[in-house]
Amino acid sequence: MFFGEIAIDDAIGGVAVHSIRKGSLVLKKGTLIGPAEVAALRREGVSTVVIARLDKEDIGEDMAAARVAQAIKGAAVRAEDPFTGRANLFAEQAGVLVLDRARIDAVNEVDESITFATLPAFAAVKAGEMIGTVKIIPFAVDKAVLDRALATLVQPAIRVAPFRPLRVAAISTLLPGLKDSVVGKTLQVLKDRLAPAKASIVADERVQHQADALATALDKVAKAGADLAIIFGASAIADRRDVIPMAIESAGGAISHFGMPVDPGNLLLLGELGPMSVLGAPGCARSPKENGFDWILNRLLAGVPVTRADIIGLGVGGLLMEIVSRPQPRAGGNEESDSPPRVAAVILAGGRSTRMGGPNKLLQDYRGKPLVRHAVEASLASKARSVTVVTGHQAEAVRAALAGLPVAFAHNPHFAEGIATSVRTGIAALPADCEAALIGLGDMPLVGAPLLDRLIEAFEPRKGAHIVLPVTGGQRGNPVLWSRRFFGELQTLQGDSGGRQILKANADAVAEIAVSSAEASFDVDTPEALADLRQGWR
Repeated sequence: MFFGEIAIDDAIGGVAVHSIRKGSLVLKKGTLIGPAEVAALRREGVSTVVIARLDKEDIGEDMAAARVAQAIKGAAVRAEDPFTGRANLFAEQAGVLVLDRARIDAVNEVDESITFATLPAFAAVKAGEMIGTVKIIPFAVDKAVLDRALATLVQPAIRVAPFRPLRVAAISTLLPGLKDSVVGKTLQVLKDRLAPAKASIVADERVQHQADALATALDKVAKAGADLAIIFGASAIADRRDVIPMAIESAGGAISHFGMPVDPGNLLLLGELGPMSVLGAPGCARSPKENGFDWILNRLLAGVPVTRADIIGLGVGGLLMEIVSRPQPRAGGNEESDSPPRVAAVILAGGRSTRMGGPNKLLQDYRGKPLVRHAVEASLASKARSVTVVTGHQAEAVRAALAGLPVAFAHNPHFAEGIATSVRTGIAALPADCEAALIGLGDMPLVGAPLLDRLIEAFEPRKGAHIVLPVTGGQRGNPVLWSRRFFGELQTLQGDSGGRQILKANADAVAEIAVSSAEASFDVDTPEALADLRQGWR
């Protein structure tokens, strides 16, 4: 292939290597130059152009990309038509991506002109998701080079193993202190994990954390035809002689491998009982966040064998993001201390009161005080170490309403953009040594110090309570106490988001405090609500 700068009269039949913009001329990269293009270049005073011209032994970039893509793709993979030397590959079904690393490396090794990139091996993919791309770097490839690349692809190097609608048995072992709500949330997280594979939970067995009781449950679900049993232990597996592995062997099964070089996910156990696979789930499997459990579960759901060597090979790249339920966090901090937690209260008082129809609701009188003063005084009377008030709309009037109170103020100049901006402002203003933030609203005058103290007392990171909130009649309310671990995420909130997505993604870290009255749900947003409050609504 010829590549270089050439006089425009000699450029006919070549491909423009660079885009040219001059005057009214727009000649795009990749344009095949003909007489019309030469005339246009001449009108704008362009005398030379850089072109690529294929020799008779050259294969154009698009054709070369298409041929490599067709040769490299396997089952349940579709190659789209090439464009500018690129042919993208897509999954035709939901499943697990299976790669032949040696063949992919061999293709990329042939010549720098041919490249192939993919998603990580064994990634869970959706139907229609892009999973790989062939890119031809120059405008053409020598036929001999392309033939060498194709010779490495006598078998496909990328395929999708489709998910199978397995019958899954969930078995939970129980110990005193393990709440039913924890088991319920764990099952919901499992259902969400199984949904992409259209797998279903066909049994929900709950037995005492004893080998004989668990063995009986395993035998029961195996005889009922379950394809996969997942055991959520009330206590983590510590040894091959522990309750869960002993129960599998007692039921007539075998342990394939215990332990995994993936963190979170170290304490996973893989076994089988007849044709039924058995997974001893690590504690992180109760979290919806991706962890090592997902990597093994997805392979089983797609019918991809998992060997001891496969598990051992997960160590490189196996250090995953922190999950909040970990009892010994890598992030550091003082959450493991036996001393009372250092909790700072934040009162959001910057809103525009748009639903109030004019006046600032926070300044309205209730029992001789502005509403916002009731909220702030409750925080000051609680076990919170400090109180920070976030102002915005009518900031000076709000400050005046709180005159004489020992609070810190943080002004939010972007209050009109939504409550998230006030949350971000409040978090940024907190003392550096605080371990948690109790975020309350300035329009909730019925929230008293006793409720705030209950939330603070329930903050027990060592027991998994990293977020604490009140619940009335099944409905979550305010204030919400957030561990410092979530400060970074809170500072990414946008608009009117108050953290619901963070709560949803960290269900295992939430502790709910039952509140009999509606003090945690009643806020003064409208004139009607204010009237109800003044008439003794409580």
